[in-house]
Amino acid sequence: MANTYTQILIQYVFAVKNRESIIKESFRVPMEKYISGIISNKRHKMLAIYFMPDHCHILVGLNPSQSISDLARDIKSNTTKWVNEHRKMKFNWQEGYGAFSYGKSQLDAVVNYIYNQPEHHKRTSFREEYMTFLKEFEVSFEDQYLFDWLE
Repeated sequence: MANTYTQILIQYVFAVKNRESIIKESFRVPMEKYISGIISNKRHKMLAIYFMPDHCHILVGLNPSQSISDLARDIKSNTTKWVNEHRKMKFNWQEGYGAFSYGKSQLDAVVNYIYNQPEHHKRTSFREEYMTFLKEFEVSFEDQYLFDWLE
């Protein structure tokens, strides 16, 4: 639409179903490239992505022509289908996702945070990380509706 200007920075957090650690390092980059393609094809801007074995972080410059939830659905459904067809393994995402918004002044810090996931998770579990996001962003939640956690 003419004369429409936006800057919408969204960090998505997705977990593998049952938090299984099945994203091997050798598969991380192809998975990141595939998701980057989905995001670009939907006319969003990929800013940062990193896969841990059981979850991923994606920072997107969101095009307002698609909702946050529709992009999450498209990423999750397309990657599930792609992995199951091309990698001959049973893969599913956990139901739900996290989506957190940022301002331009926070961009570098969020990008660095995402790219430093391996170091971060030497000190902090995914559960602790996710709970910190919910608390810092003041997102109300009920434990029963959070991800299924493997202990």
